Amino acid sequence: PKMKEDHCLHAALLCLGVLCYSHGLSTEKLNHSRPSLHGHHEKGKEGQVLHRSKRGWVWNQFFVIEEYTGPDPVLVGRLHSDIDSGDGNIKYILSGEGAGIIFVIDDKSGNIHATKTLDREERAQYTLTAQAVDRNTNRPLEPPSEFIVKVQDINDNPPEFLHENYHANVPERSNVGTSVIQVTASDADDPTYGNSAKLVYSILEGQPYFSVEAQTGIIRTALPNMDREAKEEYHVVIQAKDMGGHMGGLSGTTKVTITLTDVNDNPPKFPQSVYQMSVSEAAVPGEEVGRVKAKDPDIGENGLVAYSIIDGDGMDMFEITTDYETQEGVVKLKKTLDYETKKSYSLKVEAANVHIDPKFISNGPFKDTVTVKIAVEDADEPPVFLKPSYIFEVQENAASGTVVGKVHAKDPDAANSAIRYSIDRHTDLERYFVINAEDGNIKTIKALDREEMAWHNISVFAVEVHKQHQEAKVPVAIKVVDVNDNAPKFAAAYEAFVCENARSNQQFITISADDKDDSANGPRFIFSLPPEIIHNPNFTLRDNRDNTASVLVRREGFSRQKQDLYLLPIVISDGGVPPLSSTNTLTIRVCGCDSGGSLLSCNAEAYVLNAGLSTGALIAILACIVILLVIVVLFVTLKRQKKEPLIVFEEEDVRENIITYDDEGGGEEDTEAFDIATLQNPDGINGFIPRKDIKPEYQYLPRPGLRPAPNSVDVDDFINTRIQEADNDPTAPPYDSIQIYGYEGRGSVAGSLSSLESATTDSDLDYDYLQNWGPRFKKLADLYGSKDTFDDDS
Repeated sequence: PKMKEDHCLHAALLCLGVLCYSHGLSTEKLNHSRPSLHGHHEKGKEGQVLHRSKRGWVWNQFFVIEEYTGPDPVLVGRLHSDIDSGDGNIKYILSGEGAGIIFVIDDKSGNIHATKTLDREERAQYTLTAQAVDRNTNRPLEPPSEFIVKVQDINDNPPEFLHENYHANVPERSNVGTSVIQVTASDADDPTYGNSAKLVYSILEGQPYFSVEAQTGIIRTALPNMDREAKEEYHVVIQAKDMGGHMGGLSGTTKVTITLTDVNDNPPKFPQSVYQMSVSEAAVPGEEVGRVKAKDPDIGENGLVAYSIIDGDGMDMFEITTDYETQEGVVKLKKTLDYETKKSYSLKVEAANVHIDPKFISNGPFKDTVTVKIAVEDADEPPVFLKPSYIFEVQENAASGTVVGKVHAKDPDAANSAIRYSIDRHTDLERYFVINAEDGNIKTIKALDREEMAWHNISVFAVEVHKQHQEAKVPVAIKVVDVNDNAPKFAAAYEAFVCENARSNQQFITISADDKDDSANGPRFIFSLPPEIIHNPNFTLRDNRDNTASVLVRREGFSRQKQDLYLLPIVISDGGVPPLSSTNTLTIRVCGCDSGGSLLSCNAEAYVLNAGLSTGALIAILACIVILLVIVVLFVTLKRQKKEPLIVFEEEDVRENIITYDDEGGGEEDTEAFDIATLQNPDGINGFIPRKDIKPEYQYLPRPGLRPAPNSVDVDDFINTRIQEADNDPTAPPYDSIQIYGYEGRGSVAGSLSSLESATTDSDLDYDYLQNWGPRFKKLADLYGSKDTFDDDS
């Protein structure tokens, strides 16, 4: 009730002030805002006339209060000209911003009224122009005058914040007075007039944790040691009030959400003092054993924890890593365990913060320790070889059954089961070795050759007798030791050449040797000549003592005519124990050379051919003879296979040659290979031409005068005759074509030779002309030409 009374009293005082102010302002405008362009006369109280001299007034501003809601228009002011005598002859005109819409003028009295409620926040002032004109003629009586109407502000706008909600962060455990955020509000009222836009900030919610500066709106912490882990988020309500915060002022509020950010003020802590874990002795290094986790209520990098093993008898057997996604310490196996050797281990694990804030170092230490006990579980293990690999040696060519070496494995379990051995046959495909299943002795089955394979790599399995699934595998490398069983030989297939004009003791070739045996049984090689030819009169041998030897000429005067080839045996011995040797033969050819020693020819027959023809000439002669023989053979062969002429003229009958052609001839000028009788169908001899395309209703008998001679060779007459017959034939359509001749296929000189059609037709055809076609058509002439005779006989 008290607040309601305060508001009512405030409203009443405001209205009273507005009215008083408006009346005083209007009076002032009436008195001081009239134009004094000329002298003005007023009557005093006692009726005497007072004379007032001209004064130049500055009247360019009017004022009107905003948000006026009275029943009548607000009087803004009055315009009056000194030349206005009050007879109504002067007319006042108003123009400019809002003239006629917002502001209207009484053209007689010059009173200006505001017809609408004005809002200063929408528009603070209006510029208008007034002028006095003659009412009758509209002639300006004075120059136009410009003035301004200002809208007087009242406190009608509450403060507004820039944002409805604010979000801010401040580190936890900040000192009192730490700035959090500044909020700002604005007031649309006139800041230059009164206290309508003077704002004061205050906090409505959020105490006692935060405070706000009244003039700036800066929010600050008000309590020390605020803990994020206890409460992370706070909601604060800030109010901004105008009129300097006094009663009657308008206000606005905003919400501020303040979040405490984390700092590293909490050390990690294990939830328990001892962790129990177990691992099988069969586990492989790197396998996870278990996990530990220290809790740190801090977040982000402040909550990162690193784990390490700082003590314990299992430091060499285990390791710990940090899983940064789950913040756990992962205990892993570092080395292989043996249950029979040690059954348990103990570790001391430390968890420490990665990032430490120096401000809170006094809250430390930021680490914690825990004991981890690990029990080793027994597992059924496979056999274990005493060595990870074995290397044995055996001499090549050793007898079958020679012992190479022995492997040994044992069962690591307490049962200590018996072991059986075997060789992986995928590694010994040729089956060179065998192993004793009981004691692991490896022996040879057949002789070994080092030159064929110097090393044999096999694998040996060991399995428990009663548990076949438990097996172990070990690699065994067997080296074949070399013995001197290969004699040295020439390193290549040598062929030497010596010049006929070679000088004595001249070297003409250097030879070397090769030995398949190992270097211990190979070089150094010794070269020599066999004892029986050590005094060879033609060549001698010199050992260079570097595994090579040089062959030299012992005499001069070699001749290809006497002997063009020499065979020199050479003995090569190796350095093995005992040494081996072999005799190799060197082929030496005698060649002709120039004075510089370059080879010219090594053929012995070159001297024989000097007296006659050269080799090239003989080859050319033989080639010519062969070519001539081939030509003669081809000619004879073609002569025998020559056929008879294609065109045979018998009895001067040129029709016989038409058989060799498969076309209709070359035209009327081709009289050599074309017979006009080809176009004469045998059916047309009697003047009757049967149609193949339509069935005639009656037979047409051509005029006898148009029929050409049977053997006529005048193609032009023949064609014209046939055209006339076709044109006058009433049984055929008007074909302007020569295709009316009925014969089978192109190239048939006799038309259709089939007896099928003649057997199914009733036409009487005359085939006597077949007698004139020669012996080739004699058979047809006998079949068709003697028809009448055949009928008579029947």
